[in-house]
Amino acid sequence: MNLIILSKNDFIEDTGPVHIRDHRLEHIRDVNKSSVGDELRVGLVNGNIGCGRITSIEKDKIEMDVTLDREPPAPLQLTLMFSMVRPRVFKRVITQASAMGIKKIIVVNSYRVEKSFWKSPVLEEKNLNRYLITGLEQGQDTIVPKVLIRPLFKPFVEDELPDMIKDTMPFVAHPYASELCPYNVGRPVTLAVGPEGGFIPYEINKLIECGFNAVHMGERTLHVESAISGLIGRLM
Repeated sequence: MNLIILSKNDFIEDTGPVHIRDHRLEHIRDVNKSSVGDELRVGLVNGNIGCGRITSIEKDKIEMDVTLDREPPAPLQLTLMFSMVRPRVFKRVITQASAMGIKKIIVVNSYRVEKSFWKSPVLEEKNLNRYLITGLEQGQDTIVPKVLIRPLFKPFVEDELPDMIKDTMPFVAHPYASELCPYNVGRPVTLAVGPEGGFIPYEINKLIECGFNAVHMGERTLHVESAISGLIGRLM
């Protein structure tokens, strides 16, 4: 945890000290092994970043005086669209995307996605928020990404996606594309990544009709989370 994320409910008064409980208390006390007087990096969810000085440590809470005087880092100019994946992989992808500074994430369906994945608790709002916050703690950011869940591929691609990709360079990862993924495009990007094995030809064609360029990263087929990291590293 590189940043302690605070909510308005942590503040005793609007500008007063904060009381920290839950997993954050355990991390500060047991992992960081912090003591009274220590200063830690803190940030208000969807707000500024600053410093928190510990004034007391009790069994059920830690009190801090905080100063929030810096803006969070600039967001990554990239919208990530990926197909629903196995729940344990989904957690990693969402957390990683949040840590990287991506602020718009779209989860879509694909022919290769098992129907049972859409019933997973990982898609519940409270769980999504927890994964996003974990990513912010890692990336030292405070702005919570927006996540759109779109389980119907065709209506979404035809009705919503064209407006979403305006003023961006849209790319879809496809192992059999003829074009190599470019480097450092210098513009906002929309990146679409399919499930293990990629989108099926019908889905690739629909995305190309929408305005996407199909690109690949070489001869090797990667896991979804590895492909996402590699593609973003090249594009941005």
